[in-house]
Amino acid sequence: MKKRIVTISLTIVLLILAGTIYYRYYFVFGDGTKAGTMNYFVHKGYMFKTYEGRLIQAGIRTPTQGSIQSNEFMFSVTDEKVADKLNKSAGAYIELHYKEYMHTLPWRGVSNFVVDSVISVHPYNPQQQ
Repeated sequence: MKKRIVTISLTIVLLILAGTIYYRYYFVFGDGTKAGTMNYFVHKGYMFKTYEGRLIQAGIRTPTQGSIQSNEFMFSVTDEKVADKLNKSAGAYIELHYKEYMHTLPWRGVSNFVVDSVISVHPYNPQQQ
């Protein structure tokens, strides 16, 4: 009887632990699209080489009166095909689809936002904005 209680308790603890890990690291908290000019895109890391990028969105956002701040979207990429497409699109106006996670994983990148597809790529034209 005592062995059965220990087994059930251990199973419950493991299920709670697995659910917590899934929710914190694998559950997609949100997804959406962002558009802007690709500022940079790099492949870096010590143990886990990840793709990291920065997108400059159109418009200026000022959180405090009298200051100017650019609206940047920092993201990571896990798919090699998406990374290759972005690597060839430096300086272009692009639209990206991303997934937002609660926390990062070392092999997924340093950002909570992970780009999973490129919707469109257009040559940058300053007169259009």
